[in-house]
Amino acid sequence: MSTARHPYEDLIAHLTKTSPLGPGEAARVVADVLSYFSETTEEFVRRRHGELQARGLTNDEIFPRVAAELRARRVAAPELSLRQLRRIIYG
Repeated sequence: MSTARHPYEDLIAHLTKTSPLGPGEAARVVADVLSYFSETTEEFVRRRHGELQARGLTNDEIFPRVAAELRARRVAAPELSLRQLRRIIYG
């Protein structure tokens, strides 16, 4: 019987070596970060609008702020087929 490897096992090991986090905590941090960065643009805009609106900002304040945040935000990589992956490596 084999145990399933966590897809980010190397990152979790790195976090446990370089921080006070235990393996379970590090795995949760990795999951939270991946979830945060996997938001679509639409999900991000809706979430940030709601958060900023709840803090009392108006749309005139919110929209420029969200636009600036979007420019600085990392985006998720597109889903690639195995053929596309091979082409990246072998041309």
